[in-house]
Amino acid sequence: MSRTIVAENLPVTLIGGGVVDESTLIDAISRTGMLVAADGGANRAVALGHMPKVVIGDFDSVDHATQDVLGQEALFPIAEQDTTDFDKCLRNIDAPLIIAVGFTGARVDHELAALGCLVRYAARPVVMVNEDDVIMVCPPEIRLPLAAGVRVSLFPLGAASGTSTGLQWPIDGLEMAPDGMIGTSNISTGPVHLTMSTSKMLLILPRTMLDVAIKAMMIAPRWPD
Repeated sequence: MSRTIVAENLPVTLIGGGVVDESTLIDAISRTGMLVAADGGANRAVALGHMPKVVIGDFDSVDHATQDVLGQEALFPIAEQDTTDFDKCLRNIDAPLIIAVGFTGARVDHELAALGCLVRYAARPVVMVNEDDVIMVCPPEIRLPLAAGVRVSLFPLGAASGTSTGLQWPIDGLEMAPDGMIGTSNISTGPVHLTMSTSKMLLILPRTMLDVAIKAMMIAPRWPD
């Protein structure tokens, strides 16, 4: 069941229980208006000195001490075990952009589940960031004002095709799939323009391109719900 727990006019930072360093969290918070935690991500946020306004999840990981610090008014438990805490958060946050940290690293199954959630909720503009990368679902169309020589990786989580300008190896005419043709480690030759046929394509840029990704995602058309 889905209900809107967070409704914001500004971007939101969402912290999970995976690997997140302080600089990544600070970078995200400085670009958003609210910090939300996915279950055990609240422990990490509090340990780094940041108080989430809202915690969403099944509460199998968030410490009682953390709950006491934040107070009951910040806690929004969702008891079902059929979905991940990231899923619970994405379907209950209404914001123009979500910057997600702490959803990669640590356990591979958790990371794969988080990437699958990005595709499942492709209509929600989400930029996932870690120490090395910025990851998002490629919108139907996106323009990236990149200089030449920037890594632009495309990884399909389902059958996908599209068009490109500004890539060293164009994707026009390619049928891409996770068990077939993929597009990792492509390189920009200048500003990049991509169009996609489906919402199954992950777009991965270097961490240094975080602001470029945020600005592009904020104005890009969205996939339908």
